[in-house]
Amino acid sequence: MNEHNEESRFDHQVIVDLIETGAKVLDLGCGDGALLSLLIEKKKCHGTGIEIDEKEIYRCLARGLTVSHCDIDTGLADFSNKRFDYVILNESLQQVMNPRRVILESLRVGRKVIVGIPNFCHSRARIQIFFHGRVPVTKELPHQWYDTPNLRFLSLKDFRSFCKENRITILKEVGIAKNKKVSLRPNLFSTMGIYLLEK
Repeated sequence: MNEHNEESRFDHQVIVDLIETGAKVLDLGCGDGALLSLLIEKKKCHGTGIEIDEKEIYRCLARGLTVSHCDIDTGLADFSNKRFDYVILNESLQQVMNPRRVILESLRVGRKVIVGIPNFCHSRARIQIFFHGRVPVTKELPHQWYDTPNLRFLSLKDFRSFCKENRITILKEVGIAKNKKVSLRPNLFSTMGIYLLEK
């Protein structure tokens, strides 16, 4: 689902570094399968994807990947508990109807869950709202309000609060901006956050 190739390569590498060699991985909203292919190549993972966009499914199949055509909101019911070592939601959580259910279901079917979210409250977005009084459009958030695929608009701070309220343990948080990790005030300076979760 991620359209930003440069940023995608960097956050894909961050995710690859979080995953153990040979792990069983389920990639929710796997898009064209670029991340799944990287995990299979670099970490010898046993990977499966779920995607709703038929054009992206054809791209996955062209890569030789195993992918199911279904909706993330309802597609996990058939999977048994802890079937996967990792479930990945990379830039797809903000596009689902019921993010709480999707995360809790992901934690049910996976030992660990990796979530990558765009930060709608990073500094450039805040500046646009303050000076222009309009919903921000940036390199990382390129859509206008009327054609965005995003249904949810959250910050890294919002996601941390969500995890605390739902008793989800954050094992690791990585803020990203301009293909670099951000350690200083990530909620302000990161355009994206990647979380390793466990419950």
